[in-house]
Amino acid sequence: RSFAQGPGGANIFVYNLPPDVGDWDLVQLFAPYGPIISTRVYIDKATGRSKGFGFVSYDNAESAAAAVTAMNNIDLAGRKLKVQVKK
Repeated sequence: RSFAQGPGGANIFVYNLPPDVGDWDLVQLFAPYGPIISTRVYIDKATGRSKGFGFVSYDNAESAAAAVTAMNNIDLAGRKLKVQVKK
């Protein structure tokens, strides 16, 4: 499966995700901050379970920055999300 990335500064890394969070959940969580190109939660091929991290790509860096500001360190199902711009 391919993962479409946005322009520089528009792609964010999300980790410490709860195990039941999938791609669509990321869309729902991060859509309020701007137009999303794609989301991806990484899955362990051996177990079929989430590895606890993923990416969200916006079509612009301003939306990514807004998402990082709003979502970093929020509590999601008992876990504090870590959200940062992908380097």
